[in-house]
Amino acid sequence: MMKIIDIGHGNFSVDAALSVLESEISNTMCNDKIRSIKIIHGHGSGTLRNAVHQWCNEQSGRFRDVIPGEKYDLFHQNSIAMRQESGLPVDNDFGRRNKAVTYIWLL
Repeated sequence: MMKIIDIGHGNFSVDAALSVLESEISNTMCNDKIRSIKIIHGHGSGTLRNAVHQWCNEQSGRFRDVIPGEKYDLFHQNSIAMRQESGLPVDNDFGRRNKAVTYIWLL
């Protein structure tokens, strides 16, 4: 299963969005059925996307992989493996190189 967390459309400040993200991910990691997370941070100016990517980098070792939306396609090995482990969820962003999303593959 894949969980979707939308922090890009809640009119959050960057700090508030990251706080929501941390809380949602911590809660999700307690659920053995959810194997991946899709974070919707939106296009906008790119500030939130950059903050999410930086936050993910600071979480080194906490996730199996972090996949930016622009790499999430048939040619990215971990994208395929994550989708398979998550039960191949229907995802309209697969293969679209969408910079408005980031994926987290949980341990």
